[in-house]
Amino acid sequence: MSDPYIILLDAVKDVLGNVDLNKVILIGIIAGAILLILYIGFFFLLLKIKKIVFATLEKKKGKSLTLQFIEKTLTFALIVIFVVLPLGGKQIARSLLGSTAVVAAVVGFAAQEAVKNMFAGLQISIYKPFDVGSRVEFADGTTGVIESLNLRHVVVSLLDTTKAIIPNSSANSMKVISYSYGEVPRSATFKFPVSYDCDIDKAKEIIRKTICDCPLTINEDKYDEKVPNSRCVYFLSLEDSALIMGATVRFPSYVRSEVIKDEINTSVFKALKDGGIEIPYNKIDVNIQEKK
Repeated sequence: MSDPYIILLDAVKDVLGNVDLNKVILIGIIAGAILLILYIGFFFLLLKIKKIVFATLEKKKGKSLTLQFIEKTLTFALIVIFVVLPLGGKQIARSLLGSTAVVAAVVGFAAQEAVKNMFAGLQISIYKPFDVGSRVEFADGTTGVIESLNLRHVVVSLLDTTKAIIPNSSANSMKVISYSYGEVPRSATFKFPVSYDCDIDKAKEIIRKTICDCPLTINEDKYDEKVPNSRCVYFLSLEDSALIMGATVRFPSYVRSEVIKDEINTSVFKALKDGGIEIPYNKIDVNIQEKK
């Protein structure tokens, strides 16, 4: 009785003997190319779907650091799954599983900053000390508008339109003053010096009316002299050469603070001058004596 393995081997040889080997190789190459194209096409299709989904969410919910962080994380995950792992997945897995010392070294040294920035970005996106469009001032003096967040850094648009790139770990650990946090509309505090000789009530009335009449503010003119809390202008202090009047101006979140400051300071300065209220400034008297 013949060995079944020998019979099977002979059958395979007979089949291969009747097949053109070059055609088999060509068909294999074409099939492989088609599969590769489909694989790459599927990868880019997922990226396109991701982009459309997040664009739709952004239109409905507005720009958000959380959405930006999730989008960047998802993009990173797709690249790892479809590019990194297929090219070196076995070697990577073998290295990771075979040596915990190597893992510790990589995480502890090479990837330390990257891991810190990723976790800091995650914390920022969850707790939202600021968001896209927030006007902030960091402890290092960086002042501007939050533009975007990714896995590594926060992008801040500065007042002169240049960009500041701050690592997530630094942005997360620094003290930050947010002019937009938890309050819409926003507000800004102004101080106006007036002369000691001026009519205080008249000065406050001019400032109050000018602020309330400004189209960029949302201060309402509801002043009642019997209700102290209805005031929006206050006599704050006496300085060496001026009386200081203070006011809190409320304005919509879409108005830049530089614009509101320019508008209010310009309008109040002109109104005080037209109303005969002197605005004091430092003067130096120089007396020249002739020698006898």
